[in-house]
Amino acid sequence: MNIIGRLTADALVRSLSNDKQVVNFSVAVNDSYRNKQGERVEQTTFFDCAFWNRPKVAAILKKGALVELSGWVSPRAWINKDGEAKAGLNFNTSVIKLHSSGKKSSTQQDAEKSTAPVEDLPF
Repeated sequence: MNIIGRLTADALVRSLSNDKQVVNFSVAVNDSYRNKQGERVEQTTFFDCAFWNRPKVAAILKKGALVELSGWVSPRAWINKDGEAKAGLNFNTSVIKLHSSGKKSSTQQDAEKSTAPVEDLPF
């Protein structure tokens, strides 16, 4: 399955007890359709994503970046601390394609202005 969306926050790397690392991030996917009355309806779906292959990718996964992800979806359900039933979607990511970057510091922007664009990602 492929999805295209924007990161809702900077990616985080978590270290697990078995010395593995996982990159966690959230992606918002926007969709629209026309209902029976002909009105345009906007809908946003949020996916919590996990990427296990290369933790260094977290450095370029910044809030607002447009990404195309390949992987598979798995549902999850839990009871929150208030006793309410909650549900969500996990996207187990196997491939990440960066289409546009998110927020950048002023030093990153200055460095990019002075260098030629890089075609390949560093991972």
